[in-house]
Amino acid sequence: MHHFEEELTCSICYSIFEDPRVLPCSHTFCRNCLESVLQLSSNFSIWRPLRLPLKCPNCRSIVEIPPSGTESLPINFALKAIIEKYQQEDHPDVATCSEHYRQPLNVYCLLDRKLVCGHCLTIGKHHGHPIDDLQSAFMKEKDTPGKLLEQLTDEHWTKVCLLIEKLEEQKSHCENIVQDDKKAVLQYFKKLNDTLEHKKQALLSALDEVNAYISEEYAPLIENMKRMREEQLDLMSLNTSVQEEESPLLFLEKVDDVCQRIKVLKQKQLPDIKPVEVYPRIGQLMKDVWSKTEIGQINKILTPKIKLIPKGKVCNKASEKEREQSKELLQFINPLTVMLISMIIVIIMITFSKPVLSVVNEVTLVYISDILQFVYQDLWNNFQAVMEMLCHTSNLLREFMGRIVSFSF
Repeated sequence: MHHFEEELTCSICYSIFEDPRVLPCSHTFCRNCLESVLQLSSNFSIWRPLRLPLKCPNCRSIVEIPPSGTESLPINFALKAIIEKYQQEDHPDVATCSEHYRQPLNVYCLLDRKLVCGHCLTIGKHHGHPIDDLQSAFMKEKDTPGKLLEQLTDEHWTKVCLLIEKLEEQKSHCENIVQDDKKAVLQYFKKLNDTLEHKKQALLSALDEVNAYISEEYAPLIENMKRMREEQLDLMSLNTSVQEEESPLLFLEKVDDVCQRIKVLKQKQLPDIKPVEVYPRIGQLMKDVWSKTEIGQINKILTPKIKLIPKGKVCNKASEKEREQSKELLQFINPLTVMLISMIIVIIMITFSKPVLSVVNEVTLVYISDILQFVYQDLWNNFQAVMEMLCHTSNLLREFMGRIVSFSF
């Protein structure tokens, strides 16, 4: 603390002087502080009419206080004026108490180990605590940090360094694991995205192919029908003009031309249009197969061949080649069915037989699951051919039964 500020501090309350009074020994104290000292004096009595003896807190000399008390002691006007001027000025370099306005922190509380002001000691929460002046506390506490540091041995510092190194290694290890997992996530979803994109393009290509087939089949028919319609309109217009002809010669010539054109138009055969449908429906396939397939098995889903088939009659006009394929598929279904049933039996045995379960590991189960998935997908993709074969057989039976009935009648 600055020496000038120490001169403005009462040595009893350690606060800025308030109502400074001068003792006969020339030492100055706050009037309230002198009252407190006087009341604590063993010789003090309110009934004593004589002068009151008081031991100066600074020089320890005995001084006499008039019977009227400290009120009769002279005021230190010079010091009071200096204090008033000092309090009117700002002193940013002086630490002041946050609880007591403009009171400097000039005392060190030994109990709480912190700087306090005089008001904290007299009327604040540090009342009655052991104290020390700043200079003395400074000299005592100056070597404390060094002594505490000496207690930290080389072994302690070595442990700290090792812990830091270990923590950094663990941090680096965990960060590497996280980075590896991030790479795995990115690679997995990239592969999944590539698979989905490939499947999407395959399905779209199949749809584009059947769409091109639809255009190829229907566009010529529609164009022929439009030309026939235009020819019909031309004939109707020509007939109207012929009816208006008054010359017999010209009328007969035009009538003959109209009749010839009508005969030609009538001889043109109209196409036999039957309702058809697109089979299989990709939307239904997405619901029945894709939505029930695990993500890891999507790449095993085969792209179906999309066709136009007669509505309600899947295979009335199936080609010989398709019928042969149906027969081959029918022959192939039996082994597949046997294989599927065998695998199901094996899975049931594995599930309920502990000795077998101990031998078969998880890899075998995954392998069996993949085979079942492949068989399921293969059966689904050949379902169309199976349906055509069954419909062809049904049509043959219907035709055969019809002949029997007609023969009976």
